[in-house]
Amino acid sequence: MIMGRLPQKQGQKGSQKWLQKLVNDSPGIISSQLQKKLQLPDSENITWYSPLTDDDFAEYQDQSFLNRLDINPSKVKLSDFWPKRGPVWDGLAKLDSGKIFLVEAKAHIPEMVSSGTGAGEKSIKLIGKSLAETKKYLGSKSPNDWSSTFYQYTNRLAHLYFLRVINNLPAYLVFINFVNDKEMEGPETTEEWQGAIEMLHSYLGIRKNKFSEFIIDLSIDINALT
Repeated sequence: MIMGRLPQKQGQKGSQKWLQKLVNDSPGIISSQLQKKLQLPDSENITWYSPLTDDDFAEYQDQSFLNRLDINPSKVKLSDFWPKRGPVWDGLAKLDSGKIFLVEAKAHIPEMVSSGTGAGEKSIKLIGKSLAETKKYLGSKSPNDWSSTFYQYTNRLAHLYFLRVINNLPAYLVFINFVNDKEMEGPETTEEWQGAIEMLHSYLGIRKNKFSEFIIDLSIDINALT
């Protein structure tokens, strides 16, 4: 058993189901959207590392997600920035050129809301320090606590900061927002997702920030996957 490698069952509903289908059955859909967003040449290939059918649909966290992507932060170790049991990434991918994609998927807006960290006292101090660094770097003046309501989102921002700013690695956060998942009562339009994202960014004080070009929101209709 590899620490930080979390095998998953085949998803039966929601974002897990649709991301597994997207990555394994229709990767061209997301490839074309990423190529358009980043203005990549058609020859630039995307390789997926998670969630893959032949890898038990495993999701990765902590040092294991770095190992899976074969990247080595050389300036600061992840363990010095974030304690164990950090974010579990819905998906991982890389471009031929080395660009790194850390992927989060959502099928309905309430998934954007998360509870705060349940870490112990020592871990909370490290998390607080790293969140504060990230918040300062992004220029947020929000009085809202980044370790509470939208903690899942802010800890992903912190990991982007760790990779891109501290260790100079070409990382991107990719949020895949599925449309028309009626079973999960999800948004029926891209505009609904955009409204929710704008609200989230306003709450966190990052409507305009240094990561704007490195955070990619994609809207994918599940009808293209059925």
